[in-house]
Amino acid sequence: MRFLVMPLHHQNIHGPQLSPTGLESGLTEEELAVQEGVRRFAKEVLRPIGMELDKVTPEEMIAEGSKLWSVLEQAKELGLSVTAMMDMAPVERARLMAIASEELSWGDAGLAGAILVNQFPVLYAAIAGNHEMVAFCDGKRGCWGITEPDHGSDMLDTDGTMQDSAGQYGRPNCTARIEGDKIIINGQKSAWVSGAMTAEVCALYCHYDDNGTTRPGISMIVPLDAKGVTRGKPLDKAGVRALNQGELYFDNVEVPLSHLLAGPDTYAKFLYSTLAEANAHVANMYIGVARAAYEHALTYAHERKQGSLPLMRHQSVKSRMFHMFRKIEAARALLRRTVEYNASASDHALQGSIAAKITCTETAFEVASDALQIFGGNGMTKEYPMEKLLRDARSGLIADGCNEVLAIKGGNLLINPELL
Repeated sequence: MRFLVMPLHHQNIHGPQLSPTGLESGLTEEELAVQEGVRRFAKEVLRPIGMELDKVTPEEMIAEGSKLWSVLEQAKELGLSVTAMMDMAPVERARLMAIASEELSWGDAGLAGAILVNQFPVLYAAIAGNHEMVAFCDGKRGCWGITEPDHGSDMLDTDGTMQDSAGQYGRPNCTARIEGDKIIINGQKSAWVSGAMTAEVCALYCHYDDNGTTRPGISMIVPLDAKGVTRGKPLDKAGVRALNQGELYFDNVEVPLSHLLAGPDTYAKFLYSTLAEANAHVANMYIGVARAAYEHALTYAHERKQGSLPLMRHQSVKSRMFHMFRKIEAARALLRRTVEYNASASDHALQGSIAAKITCTETAFEVASDALQIFGGNGMTKEYPMEKLLRDARSGLIADGCNEVLAIKGGNLLINPELL
């Protein structure tokens, strides 16, 4: 038997040109249509407006006439609201949201966050089984209020398992009590409330005031036009600047008891489910950021020449680009696996959501940093998108619980009492 051996320079040694989402397979026609439609919206609307809003002050961004408002309105036409997808099978709905979230964030992480956080009150009301609040919040711009000036990631530790034995969390900054058929709220949520400046309703999580003794926790829907609600200044921050964030103040704010999502007896389990959803959303956002950084670097490496050759012909650049590709594929695979598991299992696996959040955000930061390195000095200038992407990526290591605290919480979830 004779084998035909072609000269090396005639062989096709290049693999297939993959889609933007890499080793993607088995997408349904509907998923492909959503992916394509959202990607177009992200490219034509979110990316250019996100670059513009990154350069303005926080006050200018939320002012009347700002392009932020038009983005939030246009996003409604995508048909990706929680209620619009309520009739889908859970796994189908979860996959579709994962695909859409990545594309939105590929366009601009800040605007993607602003769009997605609008859905949180509806989503959390649905998790709580409060259908009246699902209907009440549907179509309204939303936010999620949990962190406080003196309490950040420790607000996620309802049972104190992450607390040092020599420490105490101290008095909360925001509490609510139940009096008859009303919930009465007092205190403050920190400047990190995402969507606070544009929201109409808030999914509020705070401590429960039980006759002067506070304990975790209570959650309710609060309309932000209620008497006693005020807002602070919009936060001026380094990354994801198009995601408006700011303080919320509550002075004897009253809402009907029907707005309750979880009381002190069910709060811990409710927060567990909330965090499992929120961490997956953040993971999706930062896979989009990582992919954007990678694609910019890949294009630049083919265009820019050094030593008379395109950067992509240099071995060190090829190696760096491959490791960026590898990290994104691994992170996305973990995320999609987690999302599908949580959508189909009887109980969320929070350790999976935490693992996905940490992996995806750290991947985004590593990839964005490596991508900027490909650009060299140009990457540090505002003429190119890399310095913004690096700022956006860095924010993910803190968002929705800093990664160090989340890792401790995830580790606690791995404990098997029967083996101790």
